[in-house]
Amino acid sequence: MDDVVKSLSPRLSAAADKLMEKPTREEAEAAVRTLIRWAGDDPQREGLLETPKRVVKAFKEFYSGYKDNPREVLNKIFAEVEGYDDIVLVKDIPFYSHCEHHMVPFYGMAHIAYYPTKGVVGLSKLARLVEVFARRLQTQETMTAQIAAAMEEALEPRGVAVMLEAEHMCMSMRGVQKAGAMTLTTQFTGVFKDDPAEQVRFLTLVRHGKA
Repeated sequence: MDDVVKSLSPRLSAAADKLMEKPTREEAEAAVRTLIRWAGDDPQREGLLETPKRVVKAFKEFYSGYKDNPREVLNKIFAEVEGYDDIVLVKDIPFYSHCEHHMVPFYGMAHIAYYPTKGVVGLSKLARLVEVFARRLQTQETMTAQIAAAMEEALEPRGVAVMLEAEHMCMSMRGVQKAGAMTLTTQFTGVFKDDPAEQVRFLTLVRHGKA
């Protein structure tokens, strides 16, 4: 039995590698033409002739986060902050992502706070971090947790707080079709998780701009 498993293993591994091999641009464009036909239209008509190329180009931008490493975004830490160890908050960071269940957009605002220990990162890096995870197939819950985990790993802060507020087109334009419904997710670590007063402070700063 073990010999059979061993003989199958290389073939199974090769099949898995083939499955994960990135399709060519031509294959991706052919897939778009197939979907156009499935939707009931003619990919050869004038208005749709260039659509496969445009869709593939758009996908390259929509899902550019797969080629980005969050560790590299947060790899430069400024240690000289004159002893500053209070809360750092960047709020109202706009983002656009795509639901992994229906591949339709969800979009909204991200709010990120942390208590620094060994230093701080440039404020624009937090917005860039949101972008890295947003430009992938996502769920809002997973994206919230990923941002917090990346902050924890890179900065080793006393605590991280992340809040995402978003409208999901899979709920607004299909299914129950309830436009304007907002989904809110949070993730707290360190002092934010342990101390409810810190959560209140974070939420107050996000909503009103002052503690």
